[in-house]
Amino acid sequence: MAEQQQFYLLLGNLMSPDNGIRKQSEETYDGIPGQNKVTFLLQAVRDATGTEEVKQMAAVLLRRLLSSSFEEIYPGLTVEMQTAVKTELLASIQTEASPNIRKKVCDIAAELSRNLVGDDGNNQWPELLKFLFDSVNSQDVSLRESALHIFWNFPGIFGNQQQHYMEVIKRMLVQCMQDQENPQIRTLAARAAASFVLSNEGNTPLLKHFSDLLPGILQVVNESCYQADDSVLKSLVEIADTAPKYLRPNLEATLQLSLKLCADTNLNNMQRQLALEVIVTLSETAAAMLRKHTAIVAQSVPQMLAMMVDLEEDEEWAMTDELEEDDFDSNAVAGESALDRIACGLGGKIVLPMIKQHIMTMLQNPDWKYRHAGLMALSAIGEGCHQQMEAILSEIVSFVLLFCSDPHPRVRYAACNAIGQMATDFAPTFQKKFHDKVISALLQTMEDQTNPRVQAHAAAALINFTEDCPKSLLVPYLESLVQHLHVIMVAKLQELIQKGTKLVLEQVVTSIASVADTAEEKFVPYYDLFMPSLKHIVENAVQKELRLLRGKTIECISLIGLAVGKEKFMPDASAVMQLLLKTQTDFNDLEDDDPQISYMISAWARMCKILGKEFQQYLPVVMGPLMKTASIKPEVALLDTQDMENISEDDGWEFVNLGDQQSFGIKTAGLEEKATACQMLCVELMGDGCLNTEHFEELGGILKGKLEEHFKNQELRQAKRQDEDYDEQVEETLQDEDENDVYILTKVSDILHSVFSAYKEKVLPWFEQLMPLIVQLICPSRPWADRQWGLCIFDDVVEHCSPTSFKYADLFLRPMLQSLVDASPEVRQAGAYGVGVMAQYGGESYRPFCTEAIALLVGAIQAAESRSKENVNATENCISAVGKVMRFRPECANVTEILPHWLAWLPLNEDKEEAAHTFDFLCDLIESNNPIVLGPDNSNLPKIFLIIAEGVANESVKSEDACSKRLANVVRQVQTSGGLWTQCISSLNEAQTKALQSLLSSA
Repeated sequence: MAEQQQFYLLLGNLMSPDNGIRKQSEETYDGIPGQNKVTFLLQAVRDATGTEEVKQMAAVLLRRLLSSSFEEIYPGLTVEMQTAVKTELLASIQTEASPNIRKKVCDIAAELSRNLVGDDGNNQWPELLKFLFDSVNSQDVSLRESALHIFWNFPGIFGNQQQHYMEVIKRMLVQCMQDQENPQIRTLAARAAASFVLSNEGNTPLLKHFSDLLPGILQVVNESCYQADDSVLKSLVEIADTAPKYLRPNLEATLQLSLKLCADTNLNNMQRQLALEVIVTLSETAAAMLRKHTAIVAQSVPQMLAMMVDLEEDEEWAMTDELEEDDFDSNAVAGESALDRIACGLGGKIVLPMIKQHIMTMLQNPDWKYRHAGLMALSAIGEGCHQQMEAILSEIVSFVLLFCSDPHPRVRYAACNAIGQMATDFAPTFQKKFHDKVISALLQTMEDQTNPRVQAHAAAALINFTEDCPKSLLVPYLESLVQHLHVIMVAKLQELIQKGTKLVLEQVVTSIASVADTAEEKFVPYYDLFMPSLKHIVENAVQKELRLLRGKTIECISLIGLAVGKEKFMPDASAVMQLLLKTQTDFNDLEDDDPQISYMISAWARMCKILGKEFQQYLPVVMGPLMKTASIKPEVALLDTQDMENISEDDGWEFVNLGDQQSFGIKTAGLEEKATACQMLCVELMGDGCLNTEHFEELGGILKGKLEEHFKNQELRQAKRQDEDYDEQVEETLQDEDENDVYILTKVSDILHSVFSAYKEKVLPWFEQLMPLIVQLICPSRPWADRQWGLCIFDDVVEHCSPTSFKYADLFLRPMLQSLVDASPEVRQAGAYGVGVMAQYGGESYRPFCTEAIALLVGAIQAAESRSKENVNATENCISAVGKVMRFRPECANVTEILPHWLAWLPLNEDKEEAAHTFDFLCDLIESNNPIVLGPDNSNLPKIFLIIAEGVANESVKSEDACSKRLANVVRQVQTSGGLWTQCISSLNEAQTKALQSLLSSA
């Protein structure tokens, strides 16, 4: 008894506002053995004399205990105790007077029941099922409510008996949804029905069987919204997201209701946005199904635009330096996001005609809010309506640029937003066609000193413009761009020192980086103009509110360094590395959401590129954070506005706003960061010894996870292709997803390439954990990209781990041979490269394979279309491979017969790396006076001259290559014999003659 009293005190203290007392109590609570906790908590819940607060706390803790530690605690209770727990919970539901506590006890019962449904699907608490049936039919409303609450919380409660009880479940839900007296029962029944549907999302027959419940659910959605309860509407959004097929038989009614609620300004914003969310979500999860109801979609477009006009007047807006969190529950943001998503979901063919006229009308409205909304709408639909807008881009751009000088600052801001967005969505066509007008409009808007927020956004749009701008187009504007940016940077640095304002500076620093990145060596003359100020910012901007500025400046310095090259950057390089490392030592103290993290990682990647071997000294410090980021699950991705609308704060997500970049964000931000971190594992440059055992273990885990995820995603896509609503637009979406996946696969291959080239066969035992997955990639049934990258990985195994690699030969030799006749040129190329490295490095064991490969390679080279644009690279790899077999394994080929053909196939023009191999071999042959190559009486020399001249003209032979001296010698030898020289030279055209002269003068 005394212990129980003490426990009550403890519960009270757990709710104490005093941190010290609360912390102390938590430690005491954690120290109590689990079985005792169950007893104490249950007693507290059941105590008729306890205060509501304490009972509620006890109920919450008991449910938490069962959900987190069931296995540790419950099986250890005596059978009597287990029975007592079940009995007490059921008794409490029936006798507890407080509705709030009763609901909490139902949650405990549902949680316990969830844990008591065994792997075989048997529910080991039959009394609870009996209680449910009795209660649903009870006259007591609170018991009916409790039964529905438990079923809603755990719809899988019937376990393997579900099929048997199907009619009973259905009858129970229908009956409760028709309870005219008690609206709360109707609401709960509708939520329970939705919960049941969601938990059976994959069971098509069940969804069909329950489809006649949907009209009832929709009716309750409508009623409950007007009772200020949006829980059922949220359930409808979940169904649209997870089980859209369930809505199909009543899709028209669902859409009509959503449209009606969205348009009703008597409802609150949240409810109207949720109603719109039903339609928008369906455009993403069931686009093909929704495309059959375009009339309703067309009616929803004006609703989205009306929401976008719902803006506050705010005198301070243009002056703010802290971009307050974009108001994610505002109608304007919700409307814009909905428009963007529906355009991407349904495609421009459908959406652009629905919206074009509306936007034109809005842009002519005297009220700034309409002009603002029209421009933001134009930005929002660019991605989804890409093809359709491209056709009318000129008129759109001319029109938008007018608004850069609109009298209202927020309209000017929206115009910059539209330009920035189009620069990304329509690159590089946009840059090629409109560079002149756009650059001058943005520079002019950036002068707007009185409206920093507009200035910053103009700078942001300039970043988008230069990022995708071809270098040749940007260079003529370089002087003017640099002067503008420098003037603004100096002014804003002063402002930062005097007033602490930083918004425009953050963007301008990135604009400078972007210009340098595109201009490359042309930026050298301006290096000294910017570098001192940038270093000054990194050294001094250490306050928490300047984290983003500092991160962007770090990025800017490293991009400039990369652009101007090692020679110019070197004097500053070590000072910059020291600054980076200083941030890095605090890396573990940086919060996960610190914007500096991603900037740091990309900056190291660039520093590593610039410094090469000299980067090695920094590796020990850099590896930890890299591993941490490479293994980040994409959930901590930087999310853009629309993603954040899909995920609510209460799902345990927290958001960091990265300033105005929101509207420019890349959706794959997390992906980019991981890819950068993966690329940054710049093992190749550093060589053996830069990774320790822990690094390897962690890296193995990361790569294994990426490959498993790759296969899983492919299965999901295959399933979508079997769907009844599958159409060509669904296929387009699947193709995009596929490209993202292949992108990650290329990174996995790059990392393995680096690891093999640094560690050779030492790394094979580690690689064996990945082997089964790589073998899976090269199965004949996989898509070509999988086979291509799988073969590339095995190419590396052969090249860097031979002759040991032969012990795995059974796993990849057959697929590699078959790849030489594959329909996909990429796969043929990977296979041909493999044959070449086998001949060169593989050793004795690979001989029979090389012999077998020759005929297939020659067949591929002589095929009809072998030199077409898509096939030429693969063919050149085949030619090179034939050369390598003749050179390193002459016993595997009939050299006398093949050599004349091989000579006729030269030179290689596309694949410079393989071209170098062929020239090396050609030099060997000429220097050894090979009669087949030189021909009777040196009659092949004119042909050889032609090959050499072409090679030099195409830059396949570079002056620094060893073979260039050897080739020059061949040419000089012929020079001495007059007649032959004339004959060789006369067959060359002007460019080829020039190329030969440059070879002689440089080598």
